Amino acid sequence: MNFLIEEQSIRITTIQLEGRVDAFNAPQLRQNVNDLFSQGVSRIVFDLSRVSFFDSAAMAVLVNTLKRARGQGGDVKLVWPEADTGQRIIKLTKFDRVFDMNDSALQAQQSFGG
Repeated sequence: MNFLIEEQSIRITTIQLEGRVDAFNAPQLRQNVNDLFSQGVSRIVFDLSRVSFFDSAAMAVLVNTLKRARGQGGDVKLVWPEADTGQRIIKLTKFDRVFDMNDSALQAQQSFGG
């Protein structure tokens, strides 16, 4: 009998954000993401479900993370904010066309496959 056993493990890191993500705390988020990249992470889920507001500084972190992840063969997925203001920001900036948007962190994680 011949058989092959192949194990595949995909490392996915979920970052759950809460409240306001803005110019005051975006630098810390950027540093945390940089630390993840230095550890070899390239598949990231940003769970924005509890985010009430984010500004251009926060959006810059998301875009830079997406570029860097894709450059390393990974990707970034977002979870829709529950707050109407957060959803409007995503739609106005057309982030929902740039990022893979999901209804939950689990759905986003599963969308990586593997």
